[in-house]
Amino acid sequence: MTFPVKASDRTLVLFNYDWDQSGFALWQDRFYVDSRGFDLFSFPSNVQLLWFKMQPFVDALARRASAAGWQAVVSNHEQFGALAAAMLAERMGWPGTSVSAILACQHKLHAREVLQQVCPEANLSFSALECGYGEPVPPGLTYPLFIKPVKAAFSVLAATIRSEQQLHAHTRFGAWELWVIRHLVEPFEEIARQRLPQAGTAHRLLLEEPMRGSQYNLDGYVFNNTVHEIGIVQALMYPGTEAFLRFDYPSGLQPSVHDQAMQVARKFLQAIGFSHGMFNMEFFHDAATGKLTVIEFNPRMAPQFSDLYRRVDGVDLHRMALELAWGRDPGLEPCVQPVAGAASSFVYRIFDPATEVAMPQDQQRAAFAQSFPDGLLLEFPKPRGSMRRDFKWLGSYRYAIIHLGGADKVDLRQRCERASGIFGWPAPYADIVQEPVAAGVHPTSLVNFPMETSR
Repeated sequence: MTFPVKASDRTLVLFNYDWDQSGFALWQDRFYVDSRGFDLFSFPSNVQLLWFKMQPFVDALARRASAAGWQAVVSNHEQFGALAAAMLAERMGWPGTSVSAILACQHKLHAREVLQQVCPEANLSFSALECGYGEPVPPGLTYPLFIKPVKAAFSVLAATIRSEQQLHAHTRFGAWELWVIRHLVEPFEEIARQRLPQAGTAHRLLLEEPMRGSQYNLDGYVFNNTVHEIGIVQALMYPGTEAFLRFDYPSGLQPSVHDQAMQVARKFLQAIGFSHGMFNMEFFHDAATGKLTVIEFNPRMAPQFSDLYRRVDGVDLHRMALELAWGRDPGLEPCVQPVAGAASSFVYRIFDPATEVAMPQDQQRAAFAQSFPDGLLLEFPKPRGSMRRDFKWLGSYRYAIIHLGGADKVDLRQRCERASGIFGWPAPYADIVQEPVAAGVHPTSLVNFPMETSR
């Protein structure tokens, strides 16, 4: 179903960078898009974090909306954008995910408590870490345990902890690091104090029982209170680490597991009043026991996966998000022609600071484009100093991502090996990549300024 488009019908996209910038651009002939918000991950744009506050940001957008012609808003930005978009949609009377649902998903401790009430079989043991940043860690904890922020600043604070000494080191921060943490969390905290006071402060860490199984992502959307599945992507890790190796679609999970995941999603989303919008449920599934364990709910799409669905199913998640922003059921839109039977997002990393990375040269880029016209190459070059910070804070340095499709998984692997060979990189398959030198290393301090958001 198509709708007439007028130049005056403009969609506001908040924090429109990286995957979103290219994804939304594919539909520029159908949707006139304006972008607002700063890039948290590049200088000097991220200097705006110094004075960013959520409510004044939304107020300023609301005052400008009429003159700018904005009639819808969307954002897949986890840190600020999803909540800001929900607040603006509420203020203007536009379609959008409810503010309370965004808060309930993003406050990880509160989300665990809701899940325990409505679907305890998909939950795990959890508790708040009862100490402030820099304070002595409480005795008597059972190790190993998994720790992450109540309001995720980014994944550098999420790690498996195996001893009291490691937990102590993990929660030590300098004055500048504490400043960054607080400025990343406080915009959320100010709104949560008003709209979700029962959840308690987000300025703390969450302890969880370590999970077992393989990791997956359920992507879906809600329209008129009805939950729809889009698909499930499998996440694979570099051996011995918690660093993503690649993301595969389709996942290969049995239909019964899809049904199980959807049942959990329906219960949770209904409980928090999530009646409109896209979501991404991260979960583990243990094939030996059949147990499904929720990692977390993201109240927005996973934009890195949009290209994978488009290749295999002809479904474009960015188009779906735009349709939802205008109050329309994206399931009524026709699919584009699928071009692959399987697709992956291949993540290239090194784990040893002594390893040299050869970034692509023009000749190699040209060879890749000629051999793989369907391929997508993203490069993340960094100076040596920034690379050292990545190793300290993340345990690895992600230097590139390639997206490819194939007739099936065998063909896809062969294409990935050939594409990787053009650049002299090991293909992201567990039996090809070398065992990381720093396997099992976990970050022990927060970055001095925001880093990567893609996976």
